[in-house]
Amino acid sequence: MRSYEELLEKALSELPEEVIKRERFEIPKVSIHREGSRTIIKNFSQIAKTINRSEEHIYKYLVKSLGTAGFLESGRLTLQGKFNEEEIQKEINSYVKDYVLCKECNSPDTVLVREERILFLKCMACGAKHPVRSF
Repeated sequence: MRSYEELLEKALSELPEEVIKRERFEIPKVSIHREGSRTIIKNFSQIAKTINRSEEHIYKYLVKSLGTAGFLESGRLTLQGKFNEEEIQKEINSYVKDYVLCKECNSPDTVLVREERILFLKCMACGAKHPVRSF
């Protein structure tokens, strides 16, 4: 039987020269445009696709958390009121923390599942399931 050190040396010698790194999950930066007293998120559809959530779900979260009204139209979200990019980005990051990232392994590979009247965040990577609050 080989010693631990011998097995470790063998494993290290068989590793490839360059270890492939897994890409980090990145939320696109919010791109806004103002028209009078309205704020338009131009890349709203892209953000929704990247974080793998429905535009409708993120829209409801943003409207409630920002305390305003708004509407979805052809991949853009129009909000009543003047908001800057930092405010909106902060809310989207908060949404990702609560409704996208796994509480156990921090993986973005999750889905929202409703069981009876409770909404759960289910991780496809580690299998963890946590209840999340509805809004």
